[in-house]
Amino acid sequence: MIKLEKIRVLFNQGTALEKMVLNNVSLAIEEGEVVTVIGGNGAGKSTLLNVLTGDIRPSYGKVFFENINVTDWSAEKRASMVARVFQDPLVGTCGNLTVEENLALAFYRGKNLGLRFALSPNNRKIFHEFLEKLNLGLEARLKDPIGLLSGGQRQAISLIMAVLSPMKILVLDEHTAALDPRTAAFIIQLTCNIILEKNLTVLMVTHSMRQALEVGNRTLMLTEGEVVFDANGKEHSKLTEDDLLKLFKEVVDKKGEEDEILLNP
Repeated sequence: MIKLEKIRVLFNQGTALEKMVLNNVSLAIEEGEVVTVIGGNGAGKSTLLNVLTGDIRPSYGKVFFENINVTDWSAEKRASMVARVFQDPLVGTCGNLTVEENLALAFYRGKNLGLRFALSPNNRKIFHEFLEKLNLGLEARLKDPIGLLSGGQRQAISLIMAVLSPMKILVLDEHTAALDPRTAAFIIQLTCNIILEKNLTVLMVTHSMRQALEVGNRTLMLTEGEVVFDANGKEHSKLTEDDLLKLFKEVVDKKGEEDEILLNP
């Protein structure tokens, strides 16, 4: 489904400030796999997601979706295959637009259609049905500016927006980090339901060891732009939060880094 071949990303290439952010990362991710990505700050996690979405073009290496070389595809061209939910609920939605206008933009992601066409009675019915499933009462607020909603409500809608139009790959960039524990738990459950319902292939960056194990069926650890740990199958099923925390501390000590990762956010 997803294949990365010797991906290298250099920032400020050719200058005194040159920095290797991803270093020869090669991955093969099967259709339907839910891969959680952990690692310290600056490990290259978000850059890895940016390479997948097309927001960053790798300095070296190739990216494949379903055996199609998409390395040179823009983020807009990849939008029909991959969707993203950001850490900040404000980033994934436009606060000045109504709930239904935000949903309409997501519904026709990558297509040149006006809002008037997108807000047809049939589409409004679809939006209403999606929001009704959340049990948050948001189906009654379709015409409210989305900026009036709470962060958790906006993040729930961001998840719905990500999967409204047909796509196969969902990228989650610490999408519960800005939420309180109760809301984060709700968003994680919603995420798992959507993944199961849509049979999506997922990469989810998280600082939570618990989320990494509960949501994913495969977990990667990045350090200094390199994959230093990759567990799936039986190995993954046997892992505990303490195992991951111990491994993380060992990597940090070996690299001489100072960082923070949360055990039970």
